[in-house]
Amino acid sequence: MSSLDTTNELQQLLEAVANQKVSVTEATKQLAHAQTIDDLGFAKVDLSRQKRNGYPEVIYGAGKTADQIIGIIGSLKRHAENILCTRVSPEKYAAIQEAEPTAMYCEMAQCVVLMVDPLPTTDHYIAVVTAGTSDMAVAEEAAVTAEVYGNQVKRIYDVGVAGIHRLFEHLDEIRQAQVVIVVAGMEGALASVVGGLIEKPLIAVPTSIGYGTNFGGLTALMTMLNSCASGITVVNVDNGFGAGYSASMINHLSDTEDDK
Repeated sequence: MSSLDTTNELQQLLEAVANQKVSVTEATKQLAHAQTIDDLGFAKVDLSRQKRNGYPEVIYGAGKTADQIIGIIGSLKRHAENILCTRVSPEKYAAIQEAEPTAMYCEMAQCVVLMVDPLPTTDHYIAVVTAGTSDMAVAEEAAVTAEVYGNQVKRIYDVGVAGIHRLFEHLDEIRQAQVVIVVAGMEGALASVVGGLIEKPLIAVPTSIGYGTNFGGLTALMTMLNSCASGITVVNVDNGFGAGYSASMINHLSDTEDDK
């Protein structure tokens, strides 16, 4: 059952309006900032997040059962434009699809997407660039996240420093992007190289791809954090979702500025 802070607080506010102790304008302001949740027992779904942050709550599928995910989707779809669930196995998706036939599965990204009310696509695009083919799963999580939130995305994969001429073939396309996401494992050098060649914000995503001294992505993470190229922001290891979310926020700011 949904609650607005608490039922008593909502009742008190309505009584204050009825008794003319609080104006309709003031009550509207209070309601606009109220925090609404849907308590499912196993989860307290944040229904106010889109109003508060501009994006609805995202479901992290790892560690949740298919039934729990289905319950949260059912709660969110009454309030959210688009629903995104990350880190969902094919087995969980099979169960989810039975309950939500319109739910789409992006297998490489391991994301479930339910488009309740698709958003218009941005004029500017986000470029998602990978060092290698092995980095594509994390890159797809970033790309799908950005697309769910109405962004145009261009994928430029397998252009790492081991064959740097491949990068230069796509450099104009990368430079024309409004935001660039660079996904790399091994030593993570691609983010520094791209960062030194563009004038747009760059979000670097280290991946856990690599041999022993990659240390599960720690080596790539440290390389990106210590990059001498300016304008690089680094997210956590394998966090394609975080990169796609941040890039979406930046890209939408750009479109907003163009509309003024």
